[in-house]
Amino acid sequence: MPESARYDQDIIAWANEQARLLRAGHLHQLDIEHIAEEIEDVGKGEQRELASRMAVLLAHLIKWQYQPARRSVSWEVTIRTQRNGIARRLRHTPSLANSLNDPDWWADAWDDALAAATRETGIADLPRTCPWDRARVLTADWLPPP
Repeated sequence: MPESARYDQDIIAWANEQARLLRAGHLHQLDIEHIAEEIEDVGKGEQRELASRMAVLLAHLIKWQYQPARRSVSWEVTIRTQRNGIARRLRHTPSLANSLNDPDWWADAWDDALAAATRETGIADLPRTCPWDRARVLTADWLPPP
C-alpha cells in the first residue's frame, strides 16, 4: 500500500511506520510531504490551544467586569485555570509568546471572547477591542473592576 493511502486510511499505523523507517535509517522510504504536514500541524495545535484558552480567559474577565452581581468562585477558578494553562503553554513552547504580540491574533481572541460573553450574558454593548493590556490579562491576581 502506498504511504499516502495508509496516511489517509489509518494515520496511527502510518505514524508508527514512519517512526520505524526513521529509526531504521530508511529515509528514502519516508512519506516526506505528510511528515512535514504533521509537524506543521503540531505547531498549529499549540497555537489553537493558546487562542482557545485566551478567549475563555477574556470572556470570563468580560463577565467579571460587566456582571458583578453574578461573580462566583467558579468564574475565579476558570480565570485562574486559563491563566495557568496559558503560562504552562508559554513555558513549554516559548515561541508561542510571539502570538501574544500579534495584533491580528489578539483581535481574533478578543472576537471569540466577545462572542462567548455576549452569548452567555446577553449583553450586546461590549467593547469592540480589548480594554486591558496583555500584562494585566495574564497577571495572576488581577481582575477588572466593575
